[in-house]
Amino acid sequence: MKLLSLFVSILCIIPIAFCSVPDKDKFERYHSLSRFAPIELNDSSYEDITSKPRDYHVAVILTATEARYGCILCREFQPEWELIARSWNKGSKPDELKMLFATLDFSNGKGTFQKLMLQTAPVLLVFPPTVGPFAKVDDTPLRFDFSGPISADQLYTWIVRHLPEGSKPSLVRPVNYMRLVSGVIILMGAVTLFTVLSPYILPIIRNRNLWAAFSLIAILLFTSGHMFNHIRKVPYVAGDGKGGISYFAGGFSNQFGMETQIIAAIYAVLSFSTIALAMKVPRIADAKAQQVAVIIWSSVLLGMYSFLINVFKAKNGGYPFFLPPF
Repeated sequence: MKLLSLFVSILCIIPIAFCSVPDKDKFERYHSLSRFAPIELNDSSYEDITSKPRDYHVAVILTATEARYGCILCREFQPEWELIARSWNKGSKPDELKMLFATLDFSNGKGTFQKLMLQTAPVLLVFPPTVGPFAKVDDTPLRFDFSGPISADQLYTWIVRHLPEGSKPSLVRPVNYMRLVSGVIILMGAVTLFTVLSPYILPIIRNRNLWAAFSLIAILLFTSGHMFNHIRKVPYVAGDGKGGISYFAGGFSNQFGMETQIIAAIYAVLSFSTIALAMKVPRIADAKAQQVAVIIWSSVLLGMYSFLINVFKAKNGGYPFFLPPF
């Protein structure tokens, strides 16, 4: 009778002992299924790969990549997930750190989606080992919900942060040879085009008058307050309180958009008058024509400068100076 009781006890203990010992071949079996891409799962294989005991980490992304489900984020992230799995499997890592990357698509795992009560996809679950050197007492899987587009670098950083300390494989993106070839072709085309058109383009680029004109326009724009308008978002004009329009704002720290344009036009006329008197008038061969040109441009210079001082006085009523005719 005692022998029978002992035999029954042994039979009861054996299943419990086997249940607490991990299947040494399970990791290798799943790892060999797909060494350079995530493992494709269904409901039964998902239950098997995540069952206890396990001496490895397993990251499973629950997704819906088929077009009929309309999950654009799932389809966009799938290549990034494959990149993560490929980088991990190819990279160097400690032998005791075991990890599997798997994919469970909704078309193959509807039962699992219902069991987990998932309403959205994709969702990432990372299961820690239950036995071994990296086992955790709390074997609840870590969950990462996608709130929007995310890169492989961001998700890989999140995964690595929850793994044991030590060296981890680096995320390595493959060389995009098509982009490289396209860049070389575009560069060669640009060099060829520049070589062919350089006899026509270089004289324009080296033209001193053209650069002088661009420089003068830029100086007039910025000295008249163009950047001030963009920074302060000033109004174009304003009412004067009498039913009319005020083109000039009082005070030195205020201005209107049209005021800037008027000041820029005054500066342009003054600049052109000065240039004409200094460069164009001396080249006139006829003495009488030269004298008339001097009188005309001097009158323009005097009138515009007088108007500029008048505007300055309008912005600051205490300014005591003036210049005829204004």
